[in-house]
Amino acid sequence: MEGPTTSSAIFYGSLSVHIGVYLLVRTAPLWDDVLGIKILIAGVGLATTIVASYIAKVQSTIKTQIAYSGVAQIGIMFIEVALGWYALAMVHFVSHAFLRSYQLLVSPSVLSYRIHDQFFHFTPPAKQSADGLWNKIRLSIYILSIKEFNLDRFMTQWLWRPLKKSGELASLIPLRVIGGVFIPLFFAGLYLVYHPHLLSLTQHNALSLVFGLTGVIFIARSFVERDSALVAWLLILLNQLYITLSIGLNEQFDFTQVHLYLSGIFVSAAVGGGVLYILSKKEKSYSLQKFQGHVYEHPRLALIFALACLGLAGFPITPAFLGEDLMLGHIHSNQYLLMSITVLNLILDGLVVFRIYSRLFLGPQEKGYHETAYRSA
Repeated sequence: MEGPTTSSAIFYGSLSVHIGVYLLVRTAPLWDDVLGIKILIAGVGLATTIVASYIAKVQSTIKTQIAYSGVAQIGIMFIEVALGWYALAMVHFVSHAFLRSYQLLVSPSVLSYRIHDQFFHFTPPAKQSADGLWNKIRLSIYILSIKEFNLDRFMTQWLWRPLKKSGELASLIPLRVIGGVFIPLFFAGLYLVYHPHLLSLTQHNALSLVFGLTGVIFIARSFVERDSALVAWLLILLNQLYITLSIGLNEQFDFTQVHLYLSGIFVSAAVGGGVLYILSKKEKSYSLQKFQGHVYEHPRLALIFALACLGLAGFPITPAFLGEDLMLGHIHSNQYLLMSITVLNLILDGLVVFRIYSRLFLGPQEKGYHETAYRSA
């Protein structure tokens, strides 16, 4: 809501930000009796409300004020859901959607009026004193709010750096080892999936975790790949294959669900790989070292590759999404480690896929005859 145009922010402010609340209400029968889940939801909602409220108070633009105020209200809705007040949360949901849509629509007019009024009735703000404990606390909260409580640094420290370090460790594995060892290993695991009597249940569960962790290695390796977009793309495909192998070894079920998932994965991977091959023939600059901006020269290829990325990432309504949803149902409720590994694979898969897209097709084009949008624009 903070970044896009006001027209896009209307959609986000009135619909997208509420999806989490809606999903919590719909899934309430699954966790309603678990006190720990309720405490977690309420704690996240309370922290969100406090942080977002302070950030909203120091924003210099009207759109970001509305955005962070909306986030604070979402936190309150989380608390209502955790307390079991589902009807109140839904009324709050609908009322808030109408309010934010209205505010975003009238904000340009309000801003124009306030600027005009300020010319004639400007009052300089009172000087803030830094003396006393309370004033120091207020100023400290103000600085934290201006810096948005260092949330960007938190994400860098606990998400991007560990992922990058994991990828750097995974990159120590040469590509020829991946091709010569892990691809035959996949076919060996596939044989075991179709011949479950060869291993005991304990061995199946252990191998399921091993294959899931191997998938994490591939996706981390793809994240730090800089030289070849095609290599990064193939590593993502290998990650998806190992995910299916991990779940297939975990429990015996109808493999048509796996086939549905892989049908979407293989089609998307083939389309995306074809686009990357064509792009490598048309352009000399093809690496992931920087943003290439090839959408200027190849808008159709950019569109086709974006659709392939959506399919490979399991975008809703795609075969991969439907198969993914079905397969996740075969992870048992007490298999927390396997569940965490699988979810981590799926989340990182989406991040890495669109990293490839953004590096290849977004950003300024190096050819000088294309227009460039500078930060001041």
